[in-house]
Amino acid sequence: MSSPVQPAPAGSVAIVTLGCARNEVDSEELAGTLTAGGWQLAPSEAADVVVVNTCGFIDSAKKDSIDTVLAAADTGKKVVAVGCLAERYGEQLAAALTEADAVLGFDSYSSIDDRLADVLAGRPVVPHVPTDRRTLLPISPAHRPAAAAEVAVPGHRWGPRAPRVRLDDSPVGYLKLASGCDRRCTFCAIPSFRGAFVSRPAAEIVAEAQWLAEHGVRELVLVSENSTSYGKDLGDLRALEALLPELAGISGIDWVRVSYLQPAELRPSLLRVIAGTPGVLPYFDLSFQHAAPGVLRRMKRFGSTESFLGLLDEARALAPAAGARSNVIVGFPGETEDDVAELERFLTLARLDVVGVFGYSDEEGTEAERFDGKLAADVIAARVARISALADELMSQRAEDRLGETVEVLIESAADGELTGRAAHQAPETDGSVRLTGALAGLRPGVLVRAVVTGTDGADLIADVVAGSAR
Repeated sequence: MSSPVQPAPAGSVAIVTLGCARNEVDSEELAGTLTAGGWQLAPSEAADVVVVNTCGFIDSAKKDSIDTVLAAADTGKKVVAVGCLAERYGEQLAAALTEADAVLGFDSYSSIDDRLADVLAGRPVVPHVPTDRRTLLPISPAHRPAAAAEVAVPGHRWGPRAPRVRLDDSPVGYLKLASGCDRRCTFCAIPSFRGAFVSRPAAEIVAEAQWLAEHGVRELVLVSENSTSYGKDLGDLRALEALLPELAGISGIDWVRVSYLQPAELRPSLLRVIAGTPGVLPYFDLSFQHAAPGVLRRMKRFGSTESFLGLLDEARALAPAAGARSNVIVGFPGETEDDVAELERFLTLARLDVVGVFGYSDEEGTEAERFDGKLAADVIAARVARISALADELMSQRAEDRLGETVEVLIESAADGELTGRAAHQAPETDGSVRLTGALAGLRPGVLVRAVVTGTDGADLIADVVAGSAR
């Protein structure tokens, strides 16, 4: 039997990923397309072309993306910008950032190998022309899954056309449930450049999860812009409730973590599945954003301190050790001192493991950009400092609540004789870590152990390994 024909070597490429976990998935999809087209993956210093998968969410992320492109260009390499910043600004970015050899949008992902060949050969590449991606798919969610086959939706190309290529050997694998968002939060521009909400078929998600398990993944982190909407365009609002046990049952997968939950859409039945399914972590990444009802209404979000506390109480009644995190925006137009006090009251009562605090800034094209009642920059900065200090204190207290608790830890790194990992209530990169002590002989990254929490350092834990618990 003849061996399959391998593509001729096209060149070497490095992929630098910025921003959220959804971009991590997109980068591995790009890596799959590139290697299938004959490109060799290489570190930045050895590559012919550097692809920077940018983030376009907030000002600091935009600046980081531009700085990364400039740093790569300074090395003399060919540099291509992709990702959200490139999709959002396209030709405008290309005109301002002439150091980039190409600025490509999502429509170029399926042919990224050819576009990089053009760059390497010095052929001109037309920069991406932005469009409001919410207009690219039918208004009716019921018609979106079929229509999505004709529209570039990053992270939805699993299969023989472009198998994913893992870019690291982490025991954690990110897996997309869906892309886009149908909500119209007044501060958020993401739907305009990520598009309308499109769920992936469950069978495709399961197949990709099995592939990740075969490639050493023990923890699946399910990502999307809004995981609680999964299945609505498939005609089944309870699709995630059926999918989670199936994913948890895959051989080799020990943990399944769901991220990006919308409080207003978290149905009691889904809450019970997350809190009570073996292998699915009792972890609630809840996008509260604020707690004052007036601010929430101006954000086009819904809820209050009491409703949010009730949701957390329900989760903890089912899983007392459940992890809970959120982000809040401070300084939104029209926010009053009473609103800030209400946010403080909520955070104090909520006992969240992690709180991310962001100061409001205008995002181009959003409804909030046109709002009156804008606060001065120094007022916003003072409120961010005030809420951040409270959040730090509360996170430390919440970590101390776990003293004496036995936690399961997924070991992620070994350096300078220390082993570090995460407990079930800690998501990768955002929620702190666990430094292990005690019986460490023979342990390595990718192993799960039980450990007793003996100390804290802010939101981080120190825990003593239970001998013989490794698996």
